Amino acid sequence: MIRISQLAMSVKPSATLAAGAKARQLKAAGVKVFDFSLGEPDFNTPKHICAAAEKAALGGHTHYTPTSGTAEVKAAICRWYKTFHGLECAPENVIVSNGAKHSIHNALAATVGTGDEVIIPTPYWVSYSDLVSMTGATPVLVGTTLESGFKLTPAQLKAAITPRTRVLMLNSPCNPTGTVYTRAELEALVDTLVNNSDAAILSDEIYEQLTFGNLKPTCVATLRAGLKDRTITISGASKSYAMTGWRMGWAIAPAPLVKAMDTIQSQETSCPCSVSQAALIAALDGPQDCVHEMRQQFAARKELTCKLLQAMPGVKLPVPDGAFYAFFDVSAHFGKTFGGKQVKDSLSFCDALLEQAHVNLVAGAAFGAEGFVRMSFATGNETIQGGLARLGDWLTSGKQ
Repeated sequence: MIRISQLAMSVKPSATLAAGAKARQLKAAGVKVFDFSLGEPDFNTPKHICAAAEKAALGGHTHYTPTSGTAEVKAAICRWYKTFHGLECAPENVIVSNGAKHSIHNALAATVGTGDEVIIPTPYWVSYSDLVSMTGATPVLVGTTLESGFKLTPAQLKAAITPRTRVLMLNSPCNPTGTVYTRAELEALVDTLVNNSDAAILSDEIYEQLTFGNLKPTCVATLRAGLKDRTITISGASKSYAMTGWRMGWAIAPAPLVKAMDTIQSQETSCPCSVSQAALIAALDGPQDCVHEMRQQFAARKELTCKLLQAMPGVKLPVPDGAFYAFFDVSAHFGKTFGGKQVKDSLSFCDALLEQAHVNLVAGAAFGAEGFVRMSFATGNETIQGGLARLGDWLTSGKQ
């Protein structure tokens, strides 16, 4: 038999993708499943974006592009950041990759290795720690609480910094919690990092256009003069433009780091998809009404989701300020028996819920927060109402 490498054996499968696969198996068997596991908008990609891709494909733009993306797509990204965030960047500061996850991988591979440490506030997106570990570096997980709004404090950050700290990973709006840091809160974290280390900041801003109420997103690279020289800004088109399948992510960073990421990407994927790049230009340069309309619908879905969850027994729900997730505490139900199965933790809770009520959530343990579960409300009201009705009925069936 071919031996499997230590790297492959050490990496855990994506919990969100694994949860989605379980749901698909049940659906294939004819079971009606309310699937809230995947962070994927249920909207189709706007028509003007699809039209740009079709035009590019029919016009012969189906060949290799430069490894880091075309000059045209980089220029569109620079224009968008200037308009949306007031961030000045040049094409040599931009690299386009096959999704934001790929961008994060390239950034970590180009900045850290064995013996280095990367600070990650928890709860965190499931892939962060494994992407760090794949480089040989060590993820340093710093826990936050529901009471703190799931926000890292400057004191926590200072205590976590060591001489081996190379990167701080931030995510606002946050997956899975929906937490949005204020500009002042981010400034305090940045000042703490800068005053106590020479570490870089990897700021995952993939949900930057999905904030609710009067909250505005903050581009970390704009917080202080000169900060963009030690910041890696990650984003992409998947969430804001409903383009998950197009696999368009990017990083904005100092030119020498972008060059290093370009070299790594050249050996991995050669280049990002040519047709998807044309679609991305249309998304960034085209009308933004579609983003506003989707954000309004996500906001309405958030209100519905919170109303229904807050009425359930034994559920503690912090109201999300951004993204499209509800991350709630169900630990009051641990120790109960549901349908003959005892629930001991978030994983057994989700397994029993899917098996018995056919409602699919993701265990909080995968996000570094045992006791919680994550629900994506990036789906229609009928699904939200039907699925949460089943969840409520199932919760009341538990026996102590």
